[in-house]
This record gives sequence, C-alpha cells and structure tokens, in this order.
Amino acid sequence: MGRISYYSFVRHALILTVLLALFLSGCYGGSRPPHIGNPAPDFTVQDADRKISLSEMRGRVVVLNFWATWCPPCIEEMPSLVQMQRRMKSKGVEVLAISVDADGDAYHKFLRDHAVDLLTVRDADQKSNNLYGTFKFPETYVVDRSGILRRKFIGAVDWSQPEIVDFLSKL
Repeated sequence: MGRISYYSFVRHALILTVLLALFLSGCYGGSRPPHIGNPAPDFTVQDADRKISLSEMRGRVVVLNFWATWCPPCIEEMPSLVQMQRRMKSKGVEVLAISVDADGDAYHKFLRDHAVDLLTVRDADQKSNNLYGTFKFPETYVVDRSGILRRKFIGAVDWSQPEIVDFLSKL
C-alpha cells in the first residue's frame, strides 16, 4: 500500500507541475513585453501636468524608465538618468520617466527635492507599465528612432557606463 500511495503522489505531483507550467506560461505570454526587435507598444499617459504618447517621440531614441518615489533603486538611479539625458539629448536621446506613484504630492516633492530635469509623467493607474509587463522597479526599455524595442534593463543602471553610452549613441 505504501508503494501505491508513493506512486500516486508522484503522478499527482507531476500532473500538477505540468498544469502549473501551462497555466503560468499562458498568463505570462499575454502580459510580457514584446520581444526585442519588435515595435514598442504605444501608450498615452496624462496626469495633472502633461499628456505624452510614446508615438510622439518617434525619431528620437527613447529611454523609457518606469520608476517610483518609494523605490530605493529608482532613487539611486535617477541622478544617473538625469546626467545621461544632459549629455545625450543633443544626440537625439530622450528619457521618458514614468512614475507609478499613486500619491501626486510625493511625486511632485520628489521631482523638486531631487532636481529631476527629465520628461516625466505620473501614471497612477499603471496602465503603461502593465502594457510592458513591468512589475519590478525600476525597469527601463530602450526604443530606437523607428519605435523598435532594442533593449530592456531590470533594476538600477549606471547610465554613465561607456558601454551604455556607446550603445545609445549608435541607435
């Protein structure tokens, strides 16, 4: 009887594993970002300060950064993004920083306190980052001048790294 229950347990565990894998791949497949080399999903975000669509930025290299004021790696990364924007803007590279903050006051205070001089908009409903499958912050996508997704970064990045500056310069 012990063998039968052991084999029964293994069979059930295997079936559950297969079903779980199928379930997760189905859920992930519908929400994951497009593959590198495909058009970046377009979106429009409007907050109290501005309205911006990704498609309006066609012709520029867009560094699309999803971030939040309550996210320590985002706070760490922000000065690097600002500096990179200053250095690369004349080369047609523009950062679009989309905050997922629900608290508008915290968002505005952060922009003031940290001298964030970037094109930034707040998407409290998180529709734009959900379109890309983003759930960890910061996440950054590089979109080329034709609107094609070229790279994805998860976590804080030092945007002054020569490899990154060189990559952006060549797009």
